[in-house]
Amino acid sequence: MKFAAFISLATFATASQRSLLDKRNEVARRKASEACSIGYCTQNGGTTGGVGGETVTVTDVDSLVNAAEQDGPLTIIVSGAITGAAKVRVSANKTIYGEEGSSLTGVGFYIRRTSNVIVRNMKIAKVEAENGDAIGIDGSSNVWIDHCDLSSDLNHDKDYYDGLVDITHASEWITVSNTYFHDHWKASLIGHSDNNADEDQGTLHVTYAGNHFYNTYSRTPSVRFGTLHIINTFWDTLISSGVNCRMGAQVLIQSSAFKNSSEKAVFFADSDETGYAILQDVDLGGSENTVPAGTLTANSLPYDPIQALGSAAVAGSIPNSAGQKL
Repeated sequence: MKFAAFISLATFATASQRSLLDKRNEVARRKASEACSIGYCTQNGGTTGGVGGETVTVTDVDSLVNAAEQDGPLTIIVSGAITGAAKVRVSANKTIYGEEGSSLTGVGFYIRRTSNVIVRNMKIAKVEAENGDAIGIDGSSNVWIDHCDLSSDLNHDKDYYDGLVDITHASEWITVSNTYFHDHWKASLIGHSDNNADEDQGTLHVTYAGNHFYNTYSRTPSVRFGTLHIINTFWDTLISSGVNCRMGAQVLIQSSAFKNSSEKAVFFADSDETGYAILQDVDLGGSENTVPAGTLTANSLPYDPIQALGSAAVAGSIPNSAGQKL
């Protein structure tokens, strides 16, 4: 009888675990069908990712690589903890969505010369520089990065890892929202070189909304040439610097706050020309804004207004909402 009872309990436990996993997958599949509804990725026809295609679940690097490279619309659900060393090239019309509790370690996404890509609810850590950025967006349009947790560590040299989100080569109509950037040297870059004006000028329209930067050294973000709207963002414990406005970039920062950070909150450095910024309801937390005033205003943005939380509210709100929390 004792043996039979043990078998019964084991069977029940296995069935319960399977039921939980099935429920997580069902929730992920439902939420992965959502299109971008915030910021610049609503422009140019919108960003829908893999809508209209099949949905697959992957549990290892090879399956993820194969699915991401497929032609046509596809939704990819990432399940479980996946570890490797890879740069996953993502083709057009893809949604990549992390199940609750999923993660990638050493594996990043490369979104190059493509369009209509969504990456949501992913936890990505420790992608070594030889495999690129945690998420690299290169010459692409209509990309939505949302509710991701992106990090590495500060124990290695600053070039051991590359960026967490780097947006380059005239990429257009990009939104990075509700994402947690932490424990990293060079967090995020928009525009890779002073010498790329011919390609980048008039492009690089990017929205950063609802993001949390914590314990990062620099580039939160650094922007050249582009048009950048930052709203409802919380910077905490920035080690060296914050938003670097370069090469004529126009930046609008609203409803945001800095805390426990270095003197250089909004600044210009390391380029031939300064960028420009307008700050509205931004608590610098004792840090400074030292760049000239720009021309980008809320009224000039082409998309629906994003509700402002208010600078006094972001410290209590954003850490609870940014990251892998869908």
